[in-house]
Amino acid sequence: MSSVPSRLLFASLAVAALAACAADDNVPVQRAEGNDAVLDYRDKLRARYGTISGNDDGFLLSNLGGGLGRDEEGTGGGGGIGVNSYLWRASLETIDFMPLASADPFGGVILTDWYTPSEAPNERFKLNVYIVDTRLRADGVKVTVLRQMRDGSNWTNEPVDTALGRDIEDKILTRARQLRIASGS
Repeated sequence: MSSVPSRLLFASLAVAALAACAADDNVPVQRAEGNDAVLDYRDKLRARYGTISGNDDGFLLSNLGGGLGRDEEGTGGGGGIGVNSYLWRASLETIDFMPLASADPFGGVILTDWYTPSEAPNERFKLNVYIVDTRLRADGVKVTVLRQMRDGSNWTNEPVDTALGRDIEDKILTRARQLRIASGS
């Protein structure tokens, strides 16, 4: 049986860890080329809080001890991130316009919250991204897209074209390859 103070301490530490991990992904970014002020701001946030993408500055992934950096394949080396770090980072970057509901770098699961495009206010989407391999492979990522339409005040599930999930997977894989090339591995 835990005492109330120890439960509060654990809850406070968990909230602080999650806030530090999510700080980088909640920064609004305009995707215009040459936006140095935004990039500098993101770099400052990464330096201050780290990231959950498994890079060498990563909070919870590389600052907890030795041997948690990436190896050549981006698999996290000796006990850090549990999935391919290039796929993990590429997934987060690809879906960064959607609000995150949950992200588990050890299990390779990213769940978004509902996202409503401004041009279609009666339609919303949710993504479930699963990174299923420690290697950078074409079948290492799986994306499930959920879609709902507003019917009065209720939301109803609607079918989704399977090509949409494959298109997102392709974008993630392309970005992961770019990150691997950029890292020099």
